[in-house]
Amino acid sequence: MNRILKVRKSKLNGTVKISGAKNSALKLLSASILTNKDVVLYNSPNSLIDMKIHIEMLKNLGKECIIEYDRITIKESEQIRNTLRWGGDSIRNTLLIFGALLSRFGHAMVPLPGGCELGCNRKYDLHIDILSKMGANIYEDNGYLIGVAEKGLQGCEIDLLFRSVGATENAIISAVLAKGTTIIKNPHFNPEIEELVFFLEDMGANIKLENMKEIVIKGINKPLESKFAWRVIPDRLEALTYLIASCVTHSNIVIENFPFEYLNIPLSYLYNSNIEIKERDGNNIYKLLNNKIYPFEISCDSYPGITSDMKSLFTVLGLKIKGRSEIIDLRYPKRNKYIDELLKMKAVIGEVLNSNYRLAIYGGNKLIGTEVEATDLRGGVALLLAGLIAEGETIIHNANQIYRGYEHIDKKLKNLGANIELIEE
Repeated sequence: MNRILKVRKSKLNGTVKISGAKNSALKLLSASILTNKDVVLYNSPNSLIDMKIHIEMLKNLGKECIIEYDRITIKESEQIRNTLRWGGDSIRNTLLIFGALLSRFGHAMVPLPGGCELGCNRKYDLHIDILSKMGANIYEDNGYLIGVAEKGLQGCEIDLLFRSVGATENAIISAVLAKGTTIIKNPHFNPEIEELVFFLEDMGANIKLENMKEIVIKGINKPLESKFAWRVIPDRLEALTYLIASCVTHSNIVIENFPFEYLNIPLSYLYNSNIEIKERDGNNIYKLLNNKIYPFEISCDSYPGITSDMKSLFTVLGLKIKGRSEIIDLRYPKRNKYIDELLKMKAVIGEVLNSNYRLAIYGGNKLIGTEVEATDLRGGVALLLAGLIAEGETIIHNANQIYRGYEHIDKKLKNLGANIELIEE
């Protein structure tokens, strides 16, 4: 189903509740393959497009998935298949399904991964290197990724070339049921990876975090056996999105289920720009926007810093602040497709010193609503934020991209008073 969003300039007021983290829930769905017992997830963002695709993939493998609003129960009445024959859209998370199936069965077949186009070549060499080092022979055939480990995956030492989120997650998932001990050096750490580790430990996996420098996993060489329930952590990207929405529209809203501990550095940049944020009733916040807001200069980094997928959100904030702001992104410098769409709205944005990794944002100018296209998830929601402050109507085509990661976003914004309309074709 194709989605189009129509957005007009709006003032927000009221309360919005943050959903469970997409980037955590997807990993937990993959990890459920490692057990034949029931798994129950609460606060699960089941309506997201990526979640729906993943859930259908689990059903295709033979899992039974029972959904009740933000709860999902995953059951296995008979042993699941190790081949995922799939004719629909793929997602990046198929790589983790691949690792989980190889870890459990020694044989696996999944469709080649999909996901956002970020203006860079998102290969999966690290994933292949990890699984090959653990004893799997991996090849591509007719749109599928196939792996065979005749003796099962074997524990080994994995020294990641760089701190990759996906490669760290796949190394963890693949090592849980492997034979022997796996040591992951130079792993990435963020709240979603920590939750994956705690989730697996509660199911019976043997995992130790060594001072955030390495992860040691003793494989148990059989499916995990604990039946349990888990509550998914709140989505830090969604929380930051609604906070910046309140900033650019000069609105005071209450954000429930706000993950303060995951957003310390982004919040510090907002404080430095003279945006006051108050805590209320534990994990709820509301924002007080002062008259004078200052431009910023930020450099994207891995967690706990401002990550590349926050760049588009801060770009729109910079467009609202009078003056020049700068964003530097060395890791994903070409993650800028959304910029071309913002330029259609008369945004003034340029590259600094002929560099494609440093953006100069000239704020305080009027944005003009027009027809734009969401080319990726975070870029799409940046266009939505821009539409909330632009003159006239902004029509966002390919809005499916936004619904891959923002649960009920049109309804949540409409409840806050936004002038927004969803059209489904």
